[in-house]
Amino acid sequence: MPFIVGSPRSGTTLLRLMLDAHPALAIPPETGFLAMPLDGLDGLGTAAEQSAWFCDAVTDFPPGASGWQDFGIDKAAFAHALGALAPFTPEDGFRLFYRMYAARFQKARWGDKTPLYGLHLPRLQQLLPEAHFIHIIRDGRGCAASLREQWFSPGRSMTLQARHWCTNVATTRHHGAQCRHYLEVRYEKLIVDTEAELRRVCDFIQLGFHPSMLDYHLRSPQRLAEHKGRVAADGTVIVSEQRRRAQQARTTQAPDPGQLEAWRHVLSADEIDEFNACARELLCELGYPA
Repeated sequence: MPFIVGSPRSGTTLLRLMLDAHPALAIPPETGFLAMPLDGLDGLGTAAEQSAWFCDAVTDFPPGASGWQDFGIDKAAFAHALGALAPFTPEDGFRLFYRMYAARFQKARWGDKTPLYGLHLPRLQQLLPEAHFIHIIRDGRGCAASLREQWFSPGRSMTLQARHWCTNVATTRHHGAQCRHYLEVRYEKLIVDTEAELRRVCDFIQLGFHPSMLDYHLRSPQRLAEHKGRVAADGTVIVSEQRRRAQQARTTQAPDPGQLEAWRHVLSADEIDEFNACARELLCELGYPA
């Protein structure tokens, strides 16, 4: 089971769509709920009580702004299927979700793409020992140039952006080194030598390469249409459907190596210097000139 992780705007959605284009593999929009606390299960005596709590927790995640509508799975059907698990465990409950999602597309295998799961690799490995973690890494300045314009950005300051990138990348690498199955993919190599990198990823997850993965962009609009708007419990719009789809618009086009260094023109010289001052050590460690 591939788990795609990485600092936001590193190319996680791009890799998700490439792998999802394989006729045997389905990867849903971001989940997030595998990192939620499960202590609500404590003290629930029966499997029925546990599965009911689990169903509510997953389908209402994140609390107050559920993303369940992205997955196209009926909550009642999910609850019924959870109730049929014998015995019920949260691990099998999570697996059931992914199986039901993949079944929507008549696919036998499933995966996940949630960037910040990289901060929770030990927990995910404990929950799902079969997980194969794929950490996609991109030059942090490219991430910052893209992320600062997004609704989920930590801020426009390059110091904040650099700290955000360093924390995500360094923490994920630290955890990854202790995982049974962990692979690093460079965004830049994926763009320049797409087929070779996809073949390497496929070998890692024991999936035969399929040419349809190179044509992922032809079906990206259909796949991105799953992304629904997010609305808070009080009716406040957190982010519109249109904005969520627009943030991934580039994935509807084939990879363009000419865009790899666009950040040099998007960021000012002062902004680049500010980012470098905070992230130079990690940039250099990863081979990015700073």
